[in-house]
Amino acid sequence: MVKLYDLDAYATEFDAKVVSCEAVTYNKQDVYAVILDRTLFFPEEGGQSPDKGTLDGKTVLDAQIKKDIVTHYLEQPVEAGATVHGVIDWKHRFSNMQQHSGEHIFSGIVHRDYGFNNVGFHLSDNIVTMDFDGVLSAEQIADVEYKVNEAIAKNVEITAAFPSKEELAALEYRSKIEIDGAVRIVTVDGYDVCACCAPHVKRTGEIGMLKVMSVQNYKGGVRISILCGFRALQAFRDKTEVVSSLTSLLSTSQETIVERVTQMKNTVQDLKLQLGEVKQNMMFAKIYDIPADEKDVILFEDDLDTPIMRNVVNELVEEHQGINAVFVGNDEEGYRFILGSNIQDCKAVAVNLRDAFNAKCGGSATMIQGSVETTREKLEFFFEPHDE
Repeated sequence: MVKLYDLDAYATEFDAKVVSCEAVTYNKQDVYAVILDRTLFFPEEGGQSPDKGTLDGKTVLDAQIKKDIVTHYLEQPVEAGATVHGVIDWKHRFSNMQQHSGEHIFSGIVHRDYGFNNVGFHLSDNIVTMDFDGVLSAEQIADVEYKVNEAIAKNVEITAAFPSKEELAALEYRSKIEIDGAVRIVTVDGYDVCACCAPHVKRTGEIGMLKVMSVQNYKGGVRISILCGFRALQAFRDKTEVVSSLTSLLSTSQETIVERVTQMKNTVQDLKLQLGEVKQNMMFAKIYDIPADEKDVILFEDDLDTPIMRNVVNELVEEHQGINAVFVGNDEEGYRFILGSNIQDCKAVAVNLRDAFNAKCGGSATMIQGSVETTREKLEFFFEPHDE
């Protein structure tokens, strides 16, 4: 099979002969697996999602490669032996080219300046991530990001070639693994030399820009999410729209949004504490209205925070004998609960709750807490005294 995308990453249309078309089940769908004598469709390979497009106007759902043969999956059949016309979704292809070329420069600089390897790469329609086998600080990542954008501004040439075995043996490049057959080497002059099967832009200026979107520690190293080109532009537009909406909503300027939100967060926290105190006082007042000689006090509430629940149970245990508990929730969503006693083993009660309702709970002999999905009526019946 001739891989036309290796010959010209910018081509968008091609003609090919249908070698075979078979009805198959793929991803739980009844589709047609089509093999051509040549293709412009880059398949899912090297961590990158496949090209989108059509064959004779029929949508190509997916393109996969196995043993150097690209299989195209279509909802409708094409005739074996016929010549079909293929069209690539150029916007999607070019976006992937921008992302992948940007990733090469980023990974090349990380390897050159900090000695870490890119050990994982994922490029889909939504995300672009790189996994490095070492941890980079925020300052180091910002430094790499700046250097990548310098490389983009210089409009450096990007080339792809298939060196001979002798040339390959003498070449220093990233992703040096044992590969059967020819190895395609992508070079960003002055920044990166790497084995790669995917289409790339011809010059770095076509990448537009690269922006680091997020960073997280991952498997002893770091996972970095990036966006390039038009995807980065769209992300910036989205964030600008959010910031604009917030400035309007909060009646503040862009420069003082963080300060304003921090003030509001502190205010909300203070109000929550005050509300908590009011709820706890109301619960204590409810407790003091219960006759002192009443045993096994079980209370049901719609909404209480866990610390208040614990304080209420502690107060119940001080005032009443037997098992005392607070259940918070409703019959539809289930209940959180805390249960305590100074004279009975709460662990034994936990066992009974698990047996009766498959409750999830644990704790000590004096107090347990957990959750249960059942009704208030059944719980009240469970705690009622029953004749042996």
